[in-house]
Amino acid sequence: MNLPPTGRATADLLAEIARLKADDLPVRGGQVTAYVYDTGRAEVHDAAARAYFEMLEVNCLDPTAFPSIVEMERQVVGAVADELGGGHGIFTSGGTESIMLAVKAARDLAGRERPNLVVPVTAHPAFHKAAHYLGVEVVAVPVDLETYRVRPADVAAAMTEDTVLVVVSAPSYPQGVIDPVGEVAAVAAAAGVPCHVDACVGGWLLPWLRAAGAEIPPFDLSVPGVTSLSCDLHKFGYAPKGASVVLFADPAMRRRAYFASAAWPGYTIINATVQSSRSAGPLGGAWATLQALGREGYVELGRATLEAAARLREGIAEIPGLRVLGEPESSLVAFAGDGVDVFVLADEARARGWFLQPQLSYAGIPANLHITVTGVTLAGVDAMLKVIAESAAAARERGPVELPDGLVELVAGLDLDALDDASFAELAASVGADLRPGAGQPEMAVVNTVLDALPASSREAVLVRFLSVLYGTG
Repeated sequence: MNLPPTGRATADLLAEIARLKADDLPVRGGQVTAYVYDTGRAEVHDAAARAYFEMLEVNCLDPTAFPSIVEMERQVVGAVADELGGGHGIFTSGGTESIMLAVKAARDLAGRERPNLVVPVTAHPAFHKAAHYLGVEVVAVPVDLETYRVRPADVAAAMTEDTVLVVVSAPSYPQGVIDPVGEVAAVAAAAGVPCHVDACVGGWLLPWLRAAGAEIPPFDLSVPGVTSLSCDLHKFGYAPKGASVVLFADPAMRRRAYFASAAWPGYTIINATVQSSRSAGPLGGAWATLQALGREGYVELGRATLEAAARLREGIAEIPGLRVLGEPESSLVAFAGDGVDVFVLADEARARGWFLQPQLSYAGIPANLHITVTGVTLAGVDAMLKVIAESAAAARERGPVELPDGLVELVAGLDLDALDDASFAELAASVGADLRPGAGQPEMAVVNTVLDALPASSREAVLVRFLSVLYGTG
């Protein structure tokens, strides 16, 4: 983009934004089953957007300058703590930041020279990201391949004297099942190790599913041995993006998440989050969403979500060649194919206007498609099942992706550092993923099949290059 010589009119800018968004996935209506969360209640989203705008230019850097953010954060964090077993919290930009602060607090509290954290293979990659940034080793343990839950005995065996944190999920994102929180927390506590519950997805969902009649095991800070918990409000809290809370059972541990520096002659630096300057817009949007829905609204959404998830699981099980993985307690549903290539199925569904999220195979868990059921899903669950059935039939007729001989070995053996972005873009286009400007939306079945055949480290290297190409060379 070239900076215009003179300023442009607002109407012109908004028209340009509309043009840029023309090929985006829709954020409302339920046809996109990942990334976005829709209540189906336009007035709630409108209230959040207005509050977001009102707080947009307020800077969270200095709470003494803007006392409104202190009061809003106290109310938002207090509401989360009331539902999730108490504790002392921090409002963050999302699950990754909440997790990063939890890992930092545990690392700093333990003071080990070579700290490690023990996580199930189903734990969110945000823990790997936090460990990468914070100099912590990740010790990954397998999950039961029938239930997809981590086994407490495996956690106990993986811990060492350098373990600073043990992690469980409520639920884990890939299959939507809740790890045995109480048992793992007890194992951790017996070893004197903190236990973090990643409830980024489920923290503001499971209480409402329980209220709607679902059997939800204890998972929050009320469970003995649980020392911290992350809960995203921009997921099933339905707040605008940039809203999460991390809770600590002990205020002293929360203080370990903070950062302060007085080693310079400028203004006072004390940060509760990774970010310093940040807009209070997400805080305002989260506060307004909680206020607009209230307890009754969330219970109603929980009831609708519970019904939709049950109907979806039952409907998928009736489609030839498809099977739901595990027995999810939440509203996350993952299904694999027997005789149906799920990557081809995803492309077929995308062609019909629906986005189903592909998940690659890993640690014995097969490749599958993931659906996040939200408050709006119930109204369109029959349409979704119809599309899945049609797409499965089309995928069965097309057959699985057949890769050219030697392609996987070629990609695995590439010295990606020796390729510039233009050369990598040509390589990607040769297998059907033309990422160059103007190429349109590529089918992803071939790309996903290649990625699925690669080891994790090679997948990561290829994905980094994909991102580099998407955003241009240089």
